[in-house]
Amino acid sequence: MARIKGAVTTRRRHKKILKLAKGYWGGKSKLFRTANEAVMKSLRYAYVGRRQRKRDFRRLWITRISAGAKANGLNYSRFMYALKTQGITLNRKMLAEMAVYDKAAFAALAEKAKSV
Repeated sequence: MARIKGAVTTRRRHKKILKLAKGYWGGKSKLFRTANEAVMKSLRYAYVGRRQRKRDFRRLWITRISAGAKANGLNYSRFMYALKTQGITLNRKMLAEMAVYDKAAFAALAEKAKSV
């Protein structure tokens, strides 16, 4: 029987990794072993980053809502509790947008929240 060699498969695997490593500095874009290490690490960072992005945006929205609530004489927790009891179901992203770009509408919400 003929001997099976893995040259084609290996080359394909190497090309795939080196394509992902394009643009990396120095040997990380040219040498397979260092490129493979760099790609594995960058893919790990990307995976973690996709989860961190959600946390970071939520923190940003809460900070903006808190600043808007304080400007209207409430703190964040009382403001959110009052909205919930009033049955106003706006998410934090929309509340943050209102706090930054539509201060009048946010102030109206704050007045409703104060009435609770």
